[in-house]
Amino acid sequence: MSEYKGIKGFQVQTRTEDPAPFAQALADNPYGGSWASGGNLNTTRQASARGTTGTQTAGVATGGNSGGSMYGQTEQYNGSAWSEVNDLNTARKSLASCATSNTALVVAGGNTPTVKANTESFDGSSWTEVNDLNTGRHAFSGAGTQTAGLVFGGNTPTAVAITESWNGTSWTEVNDLNTTAGGNSGAGLQPAAFMVYHNQHEQWNGSSWTETTELNTSRTHMASVGSTTATLTFGGENPGGSARLANTESWNGSTWTEGNDLSTGTYFNSGSGTNTVALNFTGDPGPGSGTNTSEEWAFSGIQPTDPAAGYADAIVGDFYYNSTTGQFKNVGAGVGAWASGGSTNDQYAYQGSCGTQTAGFSISGLIPPGYDAYTEQYDGTSWTETANVNGARHEASAFGSTTAAIFAAGYGPNSLTPTERTDKTESFDGSSWTEVAETNEIKNIMGSGGTATAGIIYGGAVHPNPAPTATANVEYWNGSGWSEQTNMNQARSYLAGFGTQTSITAAGGNIGTAGITPTNVVETWDGTSWTEVTEINNQRTQYSSGGTTGTSGIIFAGYQPPNPGVKTTTEEWDGSSWTEVGDLATARRTAGRGPVGSSTSSMIFGGQNSVYTATEEWTVPDFQIKTVTTS
Repeated sequence: MSEYKGIKGFQVQTRTEDPAPFAQALADNPYGGSWASGGNLNTTRQASARGTTGTQTAGVATGGNSGGSMYGQTEQYNGSAWSEVNDLNTARKSLASCATSNTALVVAGGNTPTVKANTESFDGSSWTEVNDLNTGRHAFSGAGTQTAGLVFGGNTPTAVAITESWNGTSWTEVNDLNTTAGGNSGAGLQPAAFMVYHNQHEQWNGSSWTETTELNTSRTHMASVGSTTATLTFGGENPGGSARLANTESWNGSTWTEGNDLSTGTYFNSGSGTNTVALNFTGDPGPGSGTNTSEEWAFSGIQPTDPAAGYADAIVGDFYYNSTTGQFKNVGAGVGAWASGGSTNDQYAYQGSCGTQTAGFSISGLIPPGYDAYTEQYDGTSWTETANVNGARHEASAFGSTTAAIFAAGYGPNSLTPTERTDKTESFDGSSWTEVAETNEIKNIMGSGGTATAGIIYGGAVHPNPAPTATANVEYWNGSGWSEQTNMNQARSYLAGFGTQTSITAAGGNIGTAGITPTNVVETWDGTSWTEVTEINNQRTQYSSGGTTGTSGIIFAGYQPPNPGVKTTTEEWDGSSWTEVGDLATARRTAGRGPVGSSTSSMIFGGQNSVYTATEEWTVPDFQIKTVTTS
């Protein structure tokens, strides 16, 4: 008898169970590492030196405090126990360290509580004072070695972005971080270091810092170890300062993955080692108590997407036989769908929006019968009201995250008449809004994208009232001010898109000087010029979007006359063409200005024709499994 293999040319795989989607597999078997108890320190404390501090079996804890007491005590770890050696010359806390072992390091800065610039070098047994930092500061981190170090960020007492390089003799100021960061952590080597703060992640190439993929959990005063391609970050404090965190995340050079937590949530903690063999020590489990415990991290080094990890052992196109159910099955690409999420506390339309599906931001907007300054944050389940903007307005655009956002232009704020556009810009730092530099052009209903330190707004409508005259204007935000860039090819308002400051896809919108005239024009921006590309399938205006790059995103909802003309349609962009995918449950328009999430994980909230509180979440699974049938 002929076998299937002989007829079709391949062996059919037999499984006892279907492969699990990645998210479920990861939940069943958390990222392949765990924490275990290490040796206790001799001195209970928090805020010891942070940065590079050696290895898991040759770590060092120096400085710190407990209550009002400052410590200069230095302890070395040998893989099982801590031993005291000579103290620092200046007892202090929240200092930065540059070291690859516990016998050769340099530490700098800190506070007593007076902010210090002192630098001390350690030879394995005693400390020697050397040249001071150019800028005294504390609550910052270091990278590199005793003779080739780097320190960055910190508080002076106000937060700074300053970076200084150490050559073994003296400090030199080099290019700043992209963001001010007091309470950061980092590690790596002098020509290849990294910094994390809130959920921001920056990498140093020897001359400048570049922002890259954000962490999953926003935090400050955490510990980090490893390199720019293999990082472990753990512990810390949530941005509101109400919780000590035990979260652990690992970076593989492209993606942050959540792993097993520390046994105890703590912040002002320190670490040493790599992303596969690490040590966590000192810190504050709360409130203000300090600790003498340490924990050791062990990890196989297998990434969760590696088949050896057993997480997502399905490949799109697989055909197999499930011996338990007696069925032949195949694995297809995941198909996205919308599902209900938590409702907002207030009804909104024309609000600013940014963030992700599990950390979304709704900013100000229209709340009948007027508009208000309310902002709300989404945690993936429910909405919580947070700090109000200073000037209530609607039809403004937003970009960034729930811990670092920009809210720009629009109608309002309250000092103006409700029908007057504004150039006001406000910046959010995770707890409050601050007015910053104004846009160059007074406008509203623009597209937007990027981060709180590298953003872009494009298009929109400009003065004079009442005619909503479309503009092609484009502006960059650099963290402190706006600069005009090359205009779009077609002026339009009520448009949206997705991407970064140098890679944007902008679709649809409204053209003309009055009324609503939708367009299906799409333009892409490469940081230098705009290019017209494949049009969207449905002309629309007043829609919303999701996407983190200019080559992959979605647009959804919107309006196309005649009345009622409100859309449920979702379209996906793959960098060259648009495809209609799953529809929303509720048609709506004017439901958020600013991209939220990605092409596989986004959401929409609020909007008209009535003003809604309903949230819908867009999710594309890793794959889908279908049973093969005969007909």
